[in-house]
Amino acid sequence: MAGLTRRQTLASGIAGAAAFAAAGCSDRSGAPEGFLRVAIETEPDSLDPLRGQFASAALLYKQLHAPLTEYAPSGGLAPGLALTWRSEDARTWRFTLRPDLVWSDGAPLTADDVVWTAQRAVDPTTGFADLGDFFAVIGAREALAGERDPESIAVSAPDARTVVFELDRPVGNFPVLMREFYPLPRHAVEAHPEDWTRPEHWVSAGPYVLAAHEAMSLQLRKNPNFPAAGSVSIEEIAVDVVDTPATRARRFRAGDYDLAERPPTDQIGFLRDTVGDQLHAYPAPILTYLKINCAQPPLSDARVRRALSLALDRDFLNTHFFNGEAQTSDRVIPRRGEARIEPQHDVEAARALLSEAGFSAETPLRLTLRASAGDRDRLAIAILDDWARIGVQGELLASYPLDLYQAVDAGEFDIALARFDRGLKTDPDFMLQPFSRNGFADNTNWTGPEREQYDAIMADAYAVMEAQTRAEHFRRAEAVFLDAMPNIPLLHERAYWLVSDRTRTSAEIQPQLWRDLSLR
Repeated sequence: MAGLTRRQTLASGIAGAAAFAAAGCSDRSGAPEGFLRVAIETEPDSLDPLRGQFASAALLYKQLHAPLTEYAPSGGLAPGLALTWRSEDARTWRFTLRPDLVWSDGAPLTADDVVWTAQRAVDPTTGFADLGDFFAVIGAREALAGERDPESIAVSAPDARTVVFELDRPVGNFPVLMREFYPLPRHAVEAHPEDWTRPEHWVSAGPYVLAAHEAMSLQLRKNPNFPAAGSVSIEEIAVDVVDTPATRARRFRAGDYDLAERPPTDQIGFLRDTVGDQLHAYPAPILTYLKINCAQPPLSDARVRRALSLALDRDFLNTHFFNGEAQTSDRVIPRRGEARIEPQHDVEAARALLSEAGFSAETPLRLTLRASAGDRDRLAIAILDDWARIGVQGELLASYPLDLYQAVDAGEFDIALARFDRGLKTDPDFMLQPFSRNGFADNTNWTGPEREQYDAIMADAYAVMEAQTRAEHFRRAEAVFLDAMPNIPLLHERAYWLVSDRTRTSAEIQPQLWRDLSLR
């Protein structure tokens, strides 16, 4: 496949769009009343928030679990299980829970559940390697490394409604981070430690409970014990995993779904013509980028990494694979509301850098680009075509997403075409944090002085409570990151959802909070 030209790549895309167009639309008159039908892209890797890391899992957590603080309908910060929070120094944070909280089975939900969940999150036998929101809790890192008892970390419950987090450094936006910290029902987990997430054992505090779970499908039912149950209008939700974007869009058009995420990006124009305002677009923290194995010679040479970036015609990629609606960029942080800065594209400069690094027509750079099979492998072909123009001999290895993730985590790759979606998180730190120490995208084997400098600036940024000053720190960290180029930014995508006429959503944020939706 790596030998295909751009003309051949585009021809295959046109053929795919023609096949897609052949599928007709039908009305949605058969939709059950009060029943939302959703198509998502991938099966969640776990319904346990301390284990799952896929975007699909994060989406389902928002429906099934209740966080300490919450996303407001506009995407901002709002009370969740905690009604209030305060700190004098950004190091000690005190959260006060709502009164009379209960789990879906009626058992009391107390501060002890919150503390127990925090301890479980940093226990290497029950948590996971990405500390995420707990990176600054005193003792968290040592506990995860097996050097400290998880029960000794600095999270405590002075009384049944109060939880105190003590941090080893100031974190000005700690309550914002708590929007995705989901306390777990200790009594249910301990009763069924290996299968508490099965429907027959399910207990949670979110707007919905898990009623059924089979391969590629889930059924959710409204939780009457959710604190804001009175505002949840949709009683039941059916979720299907439909892993092919064109199939999701075709089945939406056929009336099978009310919501469908991520329609095919290269068919956005066609969808606008066929479904009109049922195609919704949202500004979103979505980055498509190239992940580089910096420990793999010759990719350990920053000159080679910069050459690969300079060779890329991002405008071509945007036009032909994203309908021109993404924002091309060689930066990590989106520049919304600022003057447009065109990404660098300089083939001659790229060739010169490769030459400096010792590559020529006689000794070409050879590498393998890994990508997910489906809508991303054609994008990978176009990238390889750009690199061929500077003398790089590239090969495409397309595989299932899970195989790709496992290869990257094991360090068995040269370059991988990657993408992350930070969901409803919009602050700039949420774009940079994945590349920080212990971040979920910290798997490129990037080391050295620049890496240490990046991590130090990020740590300083988190200590700042004032948003504008914190953003300036993130810009400095980004400059260090881009100079080292351990990853190559390509585009900032928009988030697309297909939304049926019977579904009411907010025009401001993606329809990821299903408790706030309603049906006509």
